[in-house]
Amino acid sequence: MIARRSFLAGALAALGLRGPAAAQEPAESAAKASAQAAPDRWRHALTLLGEPKYGPDFPHFEYVDPKAPVGGLVRLGAQGGFDNLNVVVNGLKGDLEGGITQIYDTLMEDSGDEPFSSYGLLAEAVRVAPDGMSVTYRLRAGARWHDGRPVTVEDVIWSFETLKANSPFYAAYYHSVTGAEPGSEREITFRFSESGNRELPQVLGQMQVLPKHWWTGQTADGKPRNPAETTLEIPLGSGPYRLVKLDPGRSATYERVADYWGEDLSVNRGRNNFGTIRFEYFRDGSVLLEALKGDLYDFRTENVARNWATQFDDFPAVREGRLVKEEFPGRGTGIMQAFTFNLRRDKFKDERVRRAFNLAMNFEEMNRQLFYGQYQRINSYFFGSELASSGLPEGNERAILESVKDKLPPRVFTEVYKNPVNDTPEAVRANLRQAVGLLKEAGFELKSGQMVNKTTGEPFTVEFLEFQNVFERVILPFAAQLKLIGIQCSVRVIDQAQYQNRLRAFDFDITTTSWPESLSPGNEQREYWGSAAAEKPGTRNVAGIQDAGIDALIEKVIFASDRETLVASTRALDRALLAHNYVLPQWSSPVVRTIRWNRFGRPAVLPRYGSSGFPTIWWYDEARAAKTGAPR
Repeated sequence: MIARRSFLAGALAALGLRGPAAAQEPAESAAKASAQAAPDRWRHALTLLGEPKYGPDFPHFEYVDPKAPVGGLVRLGAQGGFDNLNVVVNGLKGDLEGGITQIYDTLMEDSGDEPFSSYGLLAEAVRVAPDGMSVTYRLRAGARWHDGRPVTVEDVIWSFETLKANSPFYAAYYHSVTGAEPGSEREITFRFSESGNRELPQVLGQMQVLPKHWWTGQTADGKPRNPAETTLEIPLGSGPYRLVKLDPGRSATYERVADYWGEDLSVNRGRNNFGTIRFEYFRDGSVLLEALKGDLYDFRTENVARNWATQFDDFPAVREGRLVKEEFPGRGTGIMQAFTFNLRRDKFKDERVRRAFNLAMNFEEMNRQLFYGQYQRINSYFFGSELASSGLPEGNERAILESVKDKLPPRVFTEVYKNPVNDTPEAVRANLRQAVGLLKEAGFELKSGQMVNKTTGEPFTVEFLEFQNVFERVILPFAAQLKLIGIQCSVRVIDQAQYQNRLRAFDFDITTTSWPESLSPGNEQREYWGSAAAEKPGTRNVAGIQDAGIDALIEKVIFASDRETLVASTRALDRALLAHNYVLPQWSSPVVRTIRWNRFGRPAVLPRYGSSGFPTIWWYDEARAAKTGAPR
C-alpha cells in the first residue's frame, strides 16, 4: 500500500530532498485475524492487522481537536510551478500541483495513528466477498459534489475506469482489478483477477472519485473535456476545499467549503480547519528559502542540512519566537532516496558499473562538509522501518528466497549489502582502485586519464539531471571523485515541467528519486520495480528495472497471507533489489525538520504515523498571530 501523505506533505516532500523515516517500533510479528478475514458482512472500516482501533460510532480520531477554531489563512510554499490540474494524467503526482487532490474525497480515509486501517468517507460501509475475489462499497446517501449533485455509483465506476486507462500509475496499482459494476442502490462491486491480494480492497478505498458529469461535459467555450489531456480549468470537486483562484505558475488559492457535505463525519471532525489555503510557487530553491524569511509563506519542511544549521538560529524572528524551528519524528514510512541510473542506457546495464559509482562517492566527506553530520547513509529500500533486511537471510525469509533461487544473484544468500565507507584517505584510494577494476571487468579502460569503452573508444560521460539547484553542491564533489577514475560529469538543472517531461521520455543518465514506503507494502511495488512498468511513460520505475526475480518477489509481498510472511517477503525483496545495485543510495534523517511562522495551534497529541500533521489537523491561532503579525 502506498504511504499516504497529507496534500502538504505531497507538495513539499515531492519537491525537496526526502528526509524521512525514523526507526519504528516493530508491528506485531504475527497478526491477529484481519478485519478483512471476516468477509461478507458490512463493515465501517478495513484493516490489514487485527481489528480497527475505532469502532463504528467513534466520535473523531484521537489526534485531532474537535473544538479547533475554523478560519484564517495558511500560505504554503513550493518550488517550481504547475501546468496541469488533471489528476487523471498525473496520478498521485497531482500533489505537485499544490492542494488539488484536497478538492476530491476518497471512498475511505486512512487513520493517522494506525499503520493499516481505513474508515468510511464517501462510502458508509464496505464488504469483502468470502472468496476474496471482490469488494463492495456502499456510498453515503448525502455525499455530493460542490455543484450540489449527488456522488453516484456511476461516478465511482467512471473514475476507476478512467484512471486505470489513462494513468500509468493507476494502471499498475489496479492491475489485478478487472472491473467495477453497479449493485443495488448506492453499491459498487470491484472484481479481482486473483484471490489472496490482501490489500486490494483498501487500495480501492484510496481512489479519488471524480465527477463523471463534469468530465464528460463541456468547457465554458463549448469544447468537450478530455480526461486524458492536461488542463488548467478549475475542476469540480466534492472535498473540504475548492479551488477558487489560479495564477498559473505563481499561486493557487483554496477555500474551505462552507456547506461541505462531510464536515460532521467522524473521520473529518477536527480536520481541515483553515478557511483559506494558498500555495505560493517559487522557481528557485534559494528564492523559496528567502521567501520564508520574508514572511511570504508560513511553513517549510527543511530538507537541506546547511540551511537548518546556518540560516535560522541568528535570524531575528527566530530569536523573538515569531519564527519557530521544530523537529518531528519521521514515523510511519520507510524510504529509498537515491541517485537513479537509467538502466535503459547501455553504459549502466552492467551491475559492476553501478557499483563502481557507489565506490567513488565519498558520503563521509559530504556528511562532514555539506550536511553537518545530520544524515545517515541509506542501506535499504525500506530504510528506517522494520521491513529493512539485515544480516544474512534466515528462516522464512530464506525460504522465500530459495523458492525463486534460480532467478536471483547467488550473493543474495552469502553477502550482506554494505555501502562503501570512505572515512580515511586510505579507504578512498582503495575504493577508487576497486571502482577502476570493476569498470575494467565491465569493458572499460583508462586511457590518458579518460575512462573509455574498450570496443568503441567512446568516453564514459554522465549527465546528472535535476530540478533543484541545491543538488549542484552535492553532485559537484561527487563529479570530482568520478573524474579521478576518468568519468566526465555534467550537471543540468531545469525547471520542473521540463524535468518531468524528460523523465517521461526516459531522457536522462542519472537523477535523484525517492520512494516512500508504508509499513504495508503491496501492489505499488509493481509500479516501483516491476518489469511491466519499466517502459511506461510516467512510470515510478524510473530506473527501468526488468528482472524476473524481482517480479517474483513482488508477488510474494502482494500475496503474503499474514504479517509475519509480509515482513519476510519484503525483506527478501529488499535484499534482492540491493544485490543488483540498481540505484546509488543517498542519505536520510530520523527526523523531519520544520520552520513555521508562529500563527498556528495544534492538537495535544499528533498522529503517530503522520509526522507533524500540518496543516490538516492544525488551525489558525488568533492570539499567536496577534503577536507574530497576520499573514499577507
